[in-house]
Amino acid sequence: MSNTHDTESTATHAVDEPREVRRTHRKSYAAGVPAVAVALKRGVEQMGAVRTAQTLIKLNQRDGFDCPGCAWPETPGHRKHAEFCENGAKAVAEEATRRAVTPEFFAAHSVDDLRTRSGYWLSQQGRLAHPMYLGSGDTHYRPLSWDEADAVIADELAAMDSPDEAVFYTSGRTSNEAAFLYQLFARSLGTNNLPDCSNMCHESSGAALGASIGIGKGSVTVPDLEAADLILIAGQNPGTNHPRMLATLEKAKHNGARIVAINPLPEAGLMRFKDPQKVGGVIGAGTKLADDFLQVRLGSDMALFRGVARLLRDAERAAPGTVFDQQFLDESCAGVEEYLDLLDDVDLDEVVEITGVTRAEIDELARAVATSRRIVLCWAMGLTQHRHGVATIAEGTNVLLLRGMIGRVGAGLCPVRGHSNVQGDRTMGIFEKMPESFLAAQDAEFGITSPREHGYDTVAAITAMAAGKVRVFVGMGGNFVSASPDTDATADALRRCALTVHVSTKLNESHLVTGRRALILPTLGRTDRDVIDGVAQRVSVEDSMSAVHLSRGSLPPVSSHLRSEVAIICDLATRVLGTAHPVPWQELKRDYDRIRDRIERVVPGFDDFNIRVRRSDGFVLPHPPRDTRSFDTPNGKANFALHPLEWVDVPAGRLILQTLRSHDQYNTTVYGHDDRYRGISGNRHIVMVNPDDIASLGLRAGQLVDIVSEFDGEAGVEERRVRGFEVVPYDTPRGNAAAYYPETNPLVPLGSVARESNTPVSKAVVIRLEPAASA
Repeated sequence: MSNTHDTESTATHAVDEPREVRRTHRKSYAAGVPAVAVALKRGVEQMGAVRTAQTLIKLNQRDGFDCPGCAWPETPGHRKHAEFCENGAKAVAEEATRRAVTPEFFAAHSVDDLRTRSGYWLSQQGRLAHPMYLGSGDTHYRPLSWDEADAVIADELAAMDSPDEAVFYTSGRTSNEAAFLYQLFARSLGTNNLPDCSNMCHESSGAALGASIGIGKGSVTVPDLEAADLILIAGQNPGTNHPRMLATLEKAKHNGARIVAINPLPEAGLMRFKDPQKVGGVIGAGTKLADDFLQVRLGSDMALFRGVARLLRDAERAAPGTVFDQQFLDESCAGVEEYLDLLDDVDLDEVVEITGVTRAEIDELARAVATSRRIVLCWAMGLTQHRHGVATIAEGTNVLLLRGMIGRVGAGLCPVRGHSNVQGDRTMGIFEKMPESFLAAQDAEFGITSPREHGYDTVAAITAMAAGKVRVFVGMGGNFVSASPDTDATADALRRCALTVHVSTKLNESHLVTGRRALILPTLGRTDRDVIDGVAQRVSVEDSMSAVHLSRGSLPPVSSHLRSEVAIICDLATRVLGTAHPVPWQELKRDYDRIRDRIERVVPGFDDFNIRVRRSDGFVLPHPPRDTRSFDTPNGKANFALHPLEWVDVPAGRLILQTLRSHDQYNTTVYGHDDRYRGISGNRHIVMVNPDDIASLGLRAGQLVDIVSEFDGEAGVEERRVRGFEVVPYDTPRGNAAAYYPETNPLVPLGSVARESNTPVSKAVVIRLEPAASA
């Protein structure tokens, strides 16, 4: 059998670029037959019919590979034959494509030429097939050997005046084994500069939960959701971003759950689900999911939660012992009385004005929370990417604490994380400020001395690069320049580096924003067979609910020049640190079980790692609040947060913009131009605006506008601008607008971040709309 799969021979793959915006009726349901049709169509286009069938039947199966898309877990004990969603199938098709980007492709396209192409065009060219190098002054990338690539990196690292002149970024796709080695290499080198994609998404969740319950992870499992009788889904669009969650919600509904959707936009996946694997999802109406839809204004969730808390307190005072879990509050919580005193200042009329929902809706939500026995609160970027994101999540946590909804079956906190192993990467030490317990255990295990000074997170890393403080940037996966805020500022910062290195599976915009020198290092994907010295290797991942399981790729790689992330890290570490370094890099590279042995002795909860991870469903990491109602906080209690109430005001003549995904993308990877759930296709350069706002601003539907963001900077009010966006009337709250990222990431200023978490504020950008010059 060949070690590599057959690839399409054309040097350049033609793709359909954006056309006119087309508007159709918004969908009232998610999934169904259209999702199956789109998934199969994209699979056949990229992989061919046979390869599509061979690949999808192994996706999220026990003997297969973990989805390279979202981190939603499987139901323990049972898996369907088709355990994937439409967007998961798209992600697999993109990775398992037969298309290949070879040295001949780079010879035919200069860097300047590639910079004129869209990110969609770049990704559609296929899998990277060879290490590539761009020297100072070069116009084209050219191939080089792996030894030569390691030498380039080693030379630049050796030229640093301090280890902190290096930044090691990580996306959430990296396996546990690769992430552990990556941070081990960085700390062996002497730096904690380990920013990751979590800094830009769920960092606010980690900060809020860490302070409140002592662990920055959610406290529920899939069976908990299925057993809940009230599920609150705030600032999340599961139909597009976590589609397999819909099957869990459907089961909860059949078990009697009430679901409340809290979101500025009506999303199809929160309204109705048509499971294509069931008769009712094919020829029937499917399952109605949300019983209630509260269309809150952007940034008003904190006010809604506090209003609910005030009503809970009033109900408890009227009938003591009927609402609060008083025993839990007395025995396990701190700050209770201070928080209840804070509720005295809540003006419910003001909450109505802030949120845009009615008093009757708030009263009904509070009644549901007061009377339900098992409550789960789910959220995503709609809560985290605000200036007061940490405070908002803490306020939602306060509400659940009042009811004692921690450590109870069918109840708890559920931050729904995006990328497939972003939570596992953090567990493995990808964090600029890991606790002393982790660093001490790692030092004892390997005989190294990890640095203790905190490193750069993502925003701090960009700021340091802009200041000329970073010589080498290494990106382990992801598309850093497109994922980060303030795109032009991020690009300028990267260009100040002496060397930029990207370990990638596909071509993207970050490969074209380079330091004085640049490397593209092609790596295996989740679908690829990973064989080292003739031995098949397996990696592990941690899902959004702390379950750890194995992932085994089975496809022959696109090229013999691809290396696993583990091999790339170990070979580079050997080159940079030498064979006498106390970490046995080459031994770890040859057998991933040996990596897991070391993880077991460093990271709590991984006892008998190699044994337990081979069980059919892997194992679930310990979570003290969920498991024993114990809290690893300084006072040993669950702590009520006492943040002042905050919301987002809309200045006169302005709108508040949220950036979001279309249904035809995952993070920065655009699969196509069809956001069919929202009824928008053909072009992504659109801005969704309430029809009344369109009229009041003197605009018209279909008009081309420039979107200009305004923010307070060092020199007064500063602006960012993106050009040529079509105005689309949409059911947004008055004063709020929405547009796709990464196209609107240039509008998010680098200095606009959430307090405590430093997460970019991508859901509350003050903008004005100006008629485009060509209009």
